[in-house]
Amino acid sequence: MDVDYDSTVAFAKSWGLFYLIAMAVGVLIYALWPGNRKRFNRAKTSILDKDDRPRD
Repeated sequence: MDVDYDSTVAFAKSWGLFYLIAMAVGVLIYALWPGNRKRFNRAKTSILDKDDRPRD
């Protein structure tokens, strides 16, 4: 099977949008999964933990 530019473009135009939507749904599921809540809350507040004071 010969894969040239035209067939690659046709494949990308026909299935690229579905691939992009599937990846976005996967990221959204990962970000909203209840088991990751503690990790994301720790990352949200970790910048304020130690470096919150001015230098002397």
